[in-house]
Amino acid sequence: MPDCTVVVITYNDAGRLPRAVHSVLEQTLRGLEVIISDDASTDDTPRVAHELMRADPRVRYIRREVNSGGCGAPRNDGLDAALSPYVMFLDSDDTLPRHACKSMLAEIERTGADFVSGQISRLHEPTGRTERYYPQLFGRRRVVEGIREEPELFLDCFSTNKLFDVSFLRRHALRFPEDIHYEDHVFGAELYCAARRFAVVPWVVYLWRRSPEHVSISMSTKELDNVRHRLEAARRSDAILRAHGFGDLVPDRQYRFVRHDLRVYLNPMPSRDVVWAKEFAALVRPYLEQVPREVIERMHPTVRVCCRLILADRAEDLRVAARSLNGPQPPPREVVRREGRTYWGATPEPGLDITALRLAELPYTASRLRHEVVALATDGTRLRMRVRTYDPFAALTEWTAFLRCGPVTVPLDTVACPDGGLVSEVVLDLAKVRERCDPRIGFTRPDGLTTTDTLLADPGMAPFDVGPLTVSAEGSAGQLRLRPRRTPRVVLSRLKRGVLRRLSTPRLKLGAYKAIIKVLPPRADLALFEADCGKSYTGSPRAVYEEVRRRRLPVRVVWSVARGRANFPAGVPLVRRGSWRYVWTMARAGVWVDSHGFPLDYPKPHGTRYLQTWHGQGIKSVGFDAPDLRADLPGPREQWRAAVARWDALISPSAAFSRYFVPALGYEGRVLRYGTPRCDALVRGVPPKGLRERLEIPPGRRILLYAPTYRDSAKGSGVSVRVDLEELAEAVSDEWVLILRTHPVERYKVPQHLLHFVRPAGSYPEINDLLLVSDALLTDYSSVMCDYAVTGKPMLFFVDDWDEYRLTERGVNTDLPAIAPGPCLTTTAELVECLRDLPAVHASFAAKYAAARRLWCEEERGDAAARVVADFFGASATPVRERPQLRSAS
Repeated sequence: MPDCTVVVITYNDAGRLPRAVHSVLEQTLRGLEVIISDDASTDDTPRVAHELMRADPRVRYIRREVNSGGCGAPRNDGLDAALSPYVMFLDSDDTLPRHACKSMLAEIERTGADFVSGQISRLHEPTGRTERYYPQLFGRRRVVEGIREEPELFLDCFSTNKLFDVSFLRRHALRFPEDIHYEDHVFGAELYCAARRFAVVPWVVYLWRRSPEHVSISMSTKELDNVRHRLEAARRSDAILRAHGFGDLVPDRQYRFVRHDLRVYLNPMPSRDVVWAKEFAALVRPYLEQVPREVIERMHPTVRVCCRLILADRAEDLRVAARSLNGPQPPPREVVRREGRTYWGATPEPGLDITALRLAELPYTASRLRHEVVALATDGTRLRMRVRTYDPFAALTEWTAFLRCGPVTVPLDTVACPDGGLVSEVVLDLAKVRERCDPRIGFTRPDGLTTTDTLLADPGMAPFDVGPLTVSAEGSAGQLRLRPRRTPRVVLSRLKRGVLRRLSTPRLKLGAYKAIIKVLPPRADLALFEADCGKSYTGSPRAVYEEVRRRRLPVRVVWSVARGRANFPAGVPLVRRGSWRYVWTMARAGVWVDSHGFPLDYPKPHGTRYLQTWHGQGIKSVGFDAPDLRADLPGPREQWRAAVARWDALISPSAAFSRYFVPALGYEGRVLRYGTPRCDALVRGVPPKGLRERLEIPPGRRILLYAPTYRDSAKGSGVSVRVDLEELAEAVSDEWVLILRTHPVERYKVPQHLLHFVRPAGSYPEINDLLLVSDALLTDYSSVMCDYAVTGKPMLFFVDDWDEYRLTERGVNTDLPAIAPGPCLTTTAELVECLRDLPAVHASFAAKYAAARRLWCEEERGDAAARVVADFFGASATPVRERPQLRSAS
């Protein structure tokens, strides 16, 4: 008897069937059988199935004589034929990850559950991008004692992401209905009623492959019969719950319908015509009228609006509102504000309340305008447009308008409409546009602040060509997009770039570099500076550079800049990091200065002097104690040791740094104990003029700078933002504005409804400005705490994952809760309480704060850059005639 049966259902899918079957046969669980359940295919499926059977005896093939028209019958056939104690279901256009069967079998045997459910991941072909389905449902590995314990799991009504105990299914006579589509929903309702214990695992067990060439039943959303089937599945599911004594959970099941099933049809609604929208509303309205109001109230405000418009039979308005569900999520054309509430449209109805979106409270640079293209015409390489701009929140008072498309910016003349809003006539010459771009219209106020938004075209518009570009309406919102056409010139350009890439591999560049430094000596009057691997003009390298310029030393400085960075001041010579010019500059520069490390494999030229400023101190493990070097693997450790050996001097800001960081880095050379050059500005304590205005901080509000560090195991995931910003905004947004400064390696997008309270500053070029303008710092384990101590202002520490961070994540060199110069918090409620009584909280940590300043800031006197430059470069102040420099990052 095999350990597990996988039923692969198929219909006229001979091309993809082998891929699905092989994904099962290649499982790490070897004791399994595959049942190909064919729903009377008329293509080459029988031949392909027999070939698979001959190739592997674990494959069986069963076939229906007449097509059933759905998925229920072939699944039931496969279930009846299963020989093993456990069964899974797989569609022939999808695949299983390699360990899916083994991991779920182990889980069901460990827990004794009736079934195990795991994470589904959408795999978008041909890009290969994956997207987890409702990841919050599968975040924890757990056993659920019946659906009453977690009714939100009605969102998981798939049969394909589960391993079932066959005896449990047969004992309860659980079968898939064979007369409707979306049989999973009905089967899932019966399953949850019967199961007394089921398990949930967080790993991906099913790859739902999405291909634009293949339209499955679930993708056939334009067919009104598809809507009827889904509604019938919802009604039957509700009836099953009531019949089995779970009537009180019907609203939870209906929540799934409104949140998921209804959205399937609302998302493409803008591309449907009014007749379709009206027929759809007529079909859905009777069921939606039975859904309790409190279920609708749990939805996103725009979904609530769509529900209200369906119930009111306002089909045209429904199409307009649905454009705000996805993509750029444009604002309404019109709103009404009454007694502090904001309503969609022209009438203040309760079902149209969108106050929770906070669109009326956004700062100017984040304010939302709606730009609809109402007419398009072409003339050679020129695109002519008439654009209607809606300003529902009266953000525009005095402005200069423009349209930007890649390298092209066109000033706009706008005309006010009698019924509100503006109309612009635009002529855009696309001859110079070479890359993909989304045109944006912007409005700049006299104070220099600008707000921009994308353009919306008819979502049903067919793509057309203008000169070298194709114009299209992308996504369900119809966002206007320009893409290069596949012309001979474009193909040749791509081939050229491909050849250049092959001739510009890291290995070739390193070889050329080594050859150059053997024959050409470095120039003593040339220096290469770099901060944070070229990401910005900041930190101690910036402070040292400005001191070199102030002294007019006889050194020509070139700055390294990463691709796509444009936050360097005018007049600073640039070279793009990793380019051939960068390789040449590294080889010729007699001085290197950086904060993080030049490319590790590049040996320092003989005679070049290297000043390593480093980029922080604090409690985190670094160097040989960090996760990437902690393992006893000789390759990375030797590479790091050789890279550190290039340093001629290392700036140490404190005795604590010298005591831990210097040996942890494996450095044995000269140490400059003069303080931190980048902290000189903090000692002076003067924030840049007008910074509060540029950050759009309302008068009277205090500024909380939130600067968490990344997590090594989840870089770029956004998990470092651990404070509940929504809860925090609800509690303190009347008194505080939060500036969110995520780590440069992190990716986190602030939800639009929080932008009234949160100012995203992850890409702000100079963190010192933010330290100076803020009233308090909220951090976790970031080294920014050491710099902030210079200011003497309050600090708070959000350390809800302290044990995980110190034991299994980065690791630490100090017990933060024991020395922290501020409270260590684990909940947002605790943070709110501290902010409401911050002066007293700060005063209670006076002794620890003083100790922290002695530990980290004893050398900070405001002259670190001057002392470092005098020592490393020499005290010469000989004037040098500046050479004209080209500002280039190529």
